[in-house]
Amino acid sequence: MTVRDPQNPDQFWANPIGVSFNQMRASDIVLVDHSGSLISGSKPVNPVGVLLHAAIHRAHPEIVAVCHAHSVYGSAWSAFGRPIAPITQDTAIFYDDQAVITDPRVALDAPSADQFAAAFAGKRTGIQSGHGLFTTGATLDEAAWRFITMDRACQVQLLAEAAGNPQQWPAEMALGLKSGLGSPEFCWLSYQTLWDDLIAQTSDFLD
Repeated sequence: MTVRDPQNPDQFWANPIGVSFNQMRASDIVLVDHSGSLISGSKPVNPVGVLLHAAIHRAHPEIVAVCHAHSVYGSAWSAFGRPIAPITQDTAIFYDDQAVITDPRVALDAPSADQFAAAFAGKRTGIQSGHGLFTTGATLDEAAWRFITMDRACQVQLLAEAAGNPQQWPAEMALGLKSGLGSPEFCWLSYQTLWDDLIAQTSDFLD
């Protein structure tokens, strides 16, 4: 996860490598510039992750947060190199809002990272073929909710297609669901229930 710094837009906060997500604390989060140089904090960051996230932040100033992980269902679905289809109400919120990125499959330098980031123009989520899911948002809450929901949508799609040929929602209905249930405001609000549950369990990670 990366979040653009509110005072220095060419810098962002990121989770370091070498720390389990289950043990990550607020004090572990580091501030880096677009080259990956540490501004605040001492733990290293994933250089390939910084390359991709920096390219997205640089190309799209409206994006504040970016989420990416090699989730099981997201990674499995990315192998098909096609978007999630509107086969349920929950999968329909991603209709016509997914950048399917087949080239580059791996970005190891600035030009290929910029090519990757350019694919997000007008889209809030991305599927990099054979890699996984990327979600964005004007807030971290929005981007996180999109990622969780998109990974579940991949699970639903995989289950449905394993059983047969699922029907799709009509385009106009899918667009309506995207504008409502897939709006930044609804995503932010939906994430608050997860945050409340997390805080009810423990707040130690805020140290």
